Amino acid sequence: MAIGDLRLMDTLKTKMQWHQARQRLLAENVANSDTPRYKARDLRQPVLAEAPNPSGVQATRVPAVQLAVTEAGHVAGRGGDKGFKSDSSSKFEVTANGNAVDLEDQMAKSAENQLDYQTAASLYQQSLALIRTALGRK
Repeated sequence: MAIGDLRLMDTLKTKMQWHQARQRLLAENVANSDTPRYKARDLRQPVLAEAPNPSGVQATRVPAVQLAVTEAGHVAGRGGDKGFKSDSSSKFEVTANGNAVDLEDQMAKSAENQLDYQTAASLYQQSLALIRTALGRK
């Protein structure tokens, strides 16, 4: 069995390749930040296959629990998670020349992409080290 045949290694390899392609595209967006009528582009996250469950037991989602309020002052049920919601609004600024590249957004995406790539690369290296250990090699 080749290392590339292992699902984890193949998934991490695919993830790292996607991050490399995304970094090139984000750099292209930054490079064209002054180009008239240029619109920023991005890649969609790849859909990675889930690992099969060897035990055959199907995992089920547990429904959310609603807290019972026995006294009005016990649980403040209003707005407890206001600060934790993500901003889903679409920021889209267009300059006078029609350019739609937001440099701050592109730099934030680039930093996030770099961290995700480093995480995947670290997992790949650790997995290789575990395989080498299992084979009795250093």
